[in-house]
Amino acid sequence: MIIATDMPEVSSCTAIECAYNTDAACHARAITVGDGTSPDCDTYFSNSHHTKRERNAGVGACKVTGCSHNVDFECGADQIELGYSGDSVNCLTYAH
Repeated sequence: MIIATDMPEVSSCTAIECAYNTDAACHARAITVGDGTSPDCDTYFSNSHHTKRERNAGVGACKVTGCSHNVDFECGADQIELGYSGDSVNCLTYAH
């Protein structure tokens, strides 16, 4: 069963070594942002194989309670961008 939901789209991702990244876009079904304090992409993992899916990822959950887009542990932004902040893959749309 596929459940359709309304969630923000991941509009771009520069973590090209992630298994869900193809052509600078995230193709996971949904990602989770944050470990509770930082806006890391918790779904990111490096792999030499990449997904063949065509769908665009959505943001399923956000654990960063300090973000102004966080509404009841879900992202309220229209879309987000993922990319590097230091050595971590972060939600670049994060706003304190």
